Amino acid sequence: MSCLNFVRRGKAVAHRALAMALGLGAVAMLVGCGPSGFGGGVGGGAAVRASQPVTGTVLGTGTIRVALLVPMTATGNAGQIATNFRNAAELALKDFKNASIQVMIKDDQGTPEGARAAATEAISQGAELILGPLFARSVPPVAAVARAANVPVIAFSSDSTAAVQGVYLLSFLPQSDVDRIVSFAASRGKHSFAALLPDNAYGTVVESELQRAAAGAGVRVLASQRYSLDKTAMQTQATSLAGLVKSGSIDAVFLPDAGDATPFLAQVLAANGATPDKITYLGSGQWDNDPRILSESNLAGGWYPAPENGGFASFARRYQATYGSAPSRTASLAYDATSLAAIQARALLDGGKVTERQMAEIAARNVIAFFAGEMPPTALNPEVVKPHAKA
Repeated sequence: MSCLNFVRRGKAVAHRALAMALGLGAVAMLVGCGPSGFGGGVGGGAAVRASQPVTGTVLGTGTIRVALLVPMTATGNAGQIATNFRNAAELALKDFKNASIQVMIKDDQGTPEGARAAATEAISQGAELILGPLFARSVPPVAAVARAANVPVIAFSSDSTAAVQGVYLLSFLPQSDVDRIVSFAASRGKHSFAALLPDNAYGTVVESELQRAAAGAGVRVLASQRYSLDKTAMQTQATSLAGLVKSGSIDAVFLPDAGDATPFLAQVLAANGATPDKITYLGSGQWDNDPRILSESNLAGGWYPAPENGGFASFARRYQATYGSAPSRTASLAYDATSLAAIQARALLDGGKVTERQMAEIAARNVIAFFAGEMPPTALNPEVVKPHAKA
């Protein structure tokens, strides 16, 4: 029986070194194997079990079918992220010459219902592995469909509770981000924190972890405010927090959100007197490589945790040259997931049965090759905390 997990619940310590060797940060491959592995886990290769013809965009020409579920038609930033993921998967296939997989791109619309439909369609068209979905709320319906068909899932959700039997998470976990930025800020003399957090599942996870990390670092969280993704609500919360900043009772403000939200909040804070010369802004890994955030002068001098940038820069340059735009940091997850699928497919076809340990070692060797410059790396250095670029 083959297996895709590298860090199981209850066995994290035993496999942590291999998980980090994968270069995937706080990789959350958290659960044990299902009754069958990728490609069926049967010696002699994987059988394609399609009962319907493949529809939509297909990357690659291999015999083993893998589905990539992304929110192509979702509103907001999600559609752009989906395009990044699709392109990153294509780059991974270019790096694995003669890869034994074909990747079927399925639009999950960014909703649980769309994700269920996309997974159902993918499995009916022969998917032996599902990559995605991106959002935590879409993971359970995909898991239910996939479990019934004995198809493993590698989702990109940052909510570790989404990992269940047969579902693995490949993501930058917010808990790691919060721990790193809080400890770093504390080491630089910041002792009184405030936070503006989105009123969603991500914000709930971050808020809980912020309190825990602050207690561990011996610092205080004096205010933690939540906002809906509505500019009026965001302005109200930011204006209120600016008053606390001006009182001099806090010395760091945590703004972990991505996209347009953080620059807007920073602008409101600055307009109400909370300028970068009076406060240090702290971010999350979502800040990294986001031009909207990195070009915002009101965030200048802030700190955020980020992967080691040399490897990602190589990937980003290739992406930019190929597609004419910069990739999001999370695009590297789709690259890595597709790479892992290609590695295991090759191993299954070459040798049949692949054990958990063998799969981890294959993946670890592949990332070591990345470090040697043979392929663009996407490895994380969990100790790096980068000062925000000045505008």
